[in-house]
Amino acid sequence: MYSLPSSNSLNISALTGLFNATTNSYKYLYFLSLLDILRRRKFETSSSITFREIIVEMLANAWYPHTYSKLSFGTQDKITQKLDSLNLEISDPILKFTDTDKKLLLKTISSQKINDIISYFKKYVPFRLLCPFLEQELKEENISRGIGNDLDLAMPNIVQKYFESKKPLYYFNSTEYKNCNSLIFSSEWAEYLQENYPIVRGWVSWEFLKYMQQKNPNVPNIVNKLFMPQQRDSLSNQTKYWKIILTHKEIQCIYSKVKLNKDNISLDHYLPWSFVAHDQLWNLIPTTQSVNSSKSNNLPSTNQYFENFIKLQHLGLTVSCQYFKQNSKQKTWEKYTEPFISELKISNTDDLLDLEKLTNAYKITLNPLIALAKNQGFSSNWVYS
Repeated sequence: MYSLPSSNSLNISALTGLFNATTNSYKYLYFLSLLDILRRRKFETSSSITFREIIVEMLANAWYPHTYSKLSFGTQDKITQKLDSLNLEISDPILKFTDTDKKLLLKTISSQKINDIISYFKKYVPFRLLCPFLEQELKEENISRGIGNDLDLAMPNIVQKYFESKKPLYYFNSTEYKNCNSLIFSSEWAEYLQENYPIVRGWVSWEFLKYMQQKNPNVPNIVNKLFMPQQRDSLSNQTKYWKIILTHKEIQCIYSKVKLNKDNISLDHYLPWSFVAHDQLWNLIPTTQSVNSSKSNNLPSTNQYFENFIKLQHLGLTVSCQYFKQNSKQKTWEKYTEPFISELKISNTDDLLDLEKLTNAYKITLNPLIALAKNQGFSSNWVYS
């Protein structure tokens, strides 16, 4: 899907081979983290990049898809275990996506004792990532790429030896493995990455997406669960929809039974946003801010709330249909209801207003998603108290 820009002096085919025969997420996260660090440094390469800085960035990049979206990284992958071993206090700026450039998340992770994590990933990524640039040289030096330490121990010296001729991405601060704790990025490669950043970033993201789709074959909307959004989309249109309904019908919150005020509502994602990663109306209902905060990203109790959730959606569809028809805005109503029809696989707008058909559609669509969310680790059977 992606074709990287050519270069007269750099080995682009080696770059495209970075992720060949990859069995875990480490190389994807490592290279993405290098890109993030380089961009933050404005692609300046005069100072080295420590392994610690890269590993902290890797953990930060893995936090969102693992902890927030609860994606699987594969049975062989240990980065999720490493994340779970940390005692991270995640605050609202991170959870509400106002932590620009991951500054607070990086600071939170960096404050932890992670020397053992750094040692672990040192064995797997920094040296092995450079293999595509030095294939022939590794053969000539009789260095095996298999399991074991031969490659890691030999690579710092080999990289230094062939850095000028083979131009790998970087070299290390020492030619001895035990003394390596940082890397010095190639100024030529930094210039290439700066000039072609959107394309290279898109390529790596695409490769990472393919890997994660293999590890999560039944999970919906993975493309929106890999990277923390810069900000959540506005819910203004969805809020306007429910305010119209509340203007014409008295409604109680299905969780707290409190009568809702149209001027003071909060929209709840019945299935958590961190699972569905969208803001479609068929999954949104009005509640209060306190209830919404309490529910967070938990799955509500099916026995307690599922039936009332569907009845509230049906009421909203019925009231809104009448309102838009009376105001000669049929096309507006059809626009609002398009996600219901496409996602719930309902034949037409008439069936939306049939409570029995709507209920069947919701059961067919939501029950498998609820089961999948439970398997992913989302807390279930939440009840408001």
